[in-house]
Amino acid sequence: MTHVLYGAEGLAPWLAGSGPASGETTLLVDAAVARNPITERVRRQIGRARRQERLIELHGPGDADSVRELAARLTGTGLILAVGGGSLLDQAKLASLLCGDEDARRRLIVRQRSGLLLLPPHTKRSVPLFAVPTTLGTGAEVSTVACLAHPEGKRLVTGAGLRPDLAVLDPVATATLPAELVSEGVLETLFRLTSGYLGDHEDRPTEDALVETLAARVAEEGYAVARAHAAGGRVDDALLLEIAKLSGLAHNEFMHFGRPSFVNKGWLIANELSTGLGARKMAAVAVIMPELWRRVAGGDRRLGSARRLARLWTRIRAAAPAGLPADPGQGIAALIDAWGVDRSLRADGATLDLIAGRIVRSWGTGLPMLGALTRDDIDDFLTRAVSATAPHDFPCHTGAGDHHMRKEVCK
Repeated sequence: MTHVLYGAEGLAPWLAGSGPASGETTLLVDAAVARNPITERVRRQIGRARRQERLIELHGPGDADSVRELAARLTGTGLILAVGGGSLLDQAKLASLLCGDEDARRRLIVRQRSGLLLLPPHTKRSVPLFAVPTTLGTGAEVSTVACLAHPEGKRLVTGAGLRPDLAVLDPVATATLPAELVSEGVLETLFRLTSGYLGDHEDRPTEDALVETLAARVAEEGYAVARAHAAGGRVDDALLLEIAKLSGLAHNEFMHFGRPSFVNKGWLIANELSTGLGARKMAAVAVIMPELWRRVAGGDRRLGSARRLARLWTRIRAAAPAGLPADPGQGIAALIDAWGVDRSLRADGATLDLIAGRIVRSWGTGLPMLGALTRDDIDDFLTRAVSATAPHDFPCHTGAGDHHMRKEVCK
């Protein structure tokens, strides 16, 4: 389990007591935050712990090749301290694992159709990893998963060995986030909490009660963020810290204990949609979430339980200001709009058809993740979720690893 520290000012004792006392501390920093206050705060703590520092700045998302190169650079370090968003933390988690595990290295480069890569239970890193997130919502600082760009498309790597040893939650790290990214972070937490709950058809009293309570808290915080933005002010430090706490708790195993595997089909669809359109993940979530809930409420058991959705929506609606529709699909769309998360992602039908093919290729047609959902089902889902527009309305580009695919992109 990841230890959680609130505030980077208390980091020095953890640094002094972890890894070889004389070992080098490698500071992995997203280049975008290399000179931000949180990075300076972390560097001061490294100095107070009397550890030697080596700084590595990373630019952009990683792929299998760049992660292997990073792992080689990390060989021999005594401790890794990663400061950045979800993408950087995922790179740090994977590279720190690879630098001490040849089996994990081989698994990462194997070519396969499946979008899921499971690491064996015995896979462990040989060097401590501390994570300082500078974004909200991903929970990468405490999770056992990492996303990775791959020639065959995005890969989801999962295994207990990926979980960092320490997570440092400090509102200074997220204080400069734009308003829309704070709201997106809250929505991401709500989506993660609710997706496994809705996809499970069995009642699990303790786990369900935990999810329902946290989902209501997330709804309250989402509206608090919206009020702060509407008033023209910034989100205060106390609220930023609460959002970061909730983001991590959404990954807690107690929330998901006993639930079947692969109940969270919405994540698969949203991730592939965002990759296919070159858009942020939460832009994709914002457009597919209302359609997902509409279908679950309408009785599509392949996507989830209408009975359980109704119960959960009652809890969320009670925690929100009055006026949200009773219908879950309409209601979640109204909530997303009230939080100021953009739902205007657009794509033409031909592009969505290609993305549907990618989704089925990576997660269905014999693989268990999509269950009984077919290519036609996914195609129809995307068409209804994403408003259709003419291809010439969009700038075109070709994505890495899918050179045959002409993507129409709206950012």
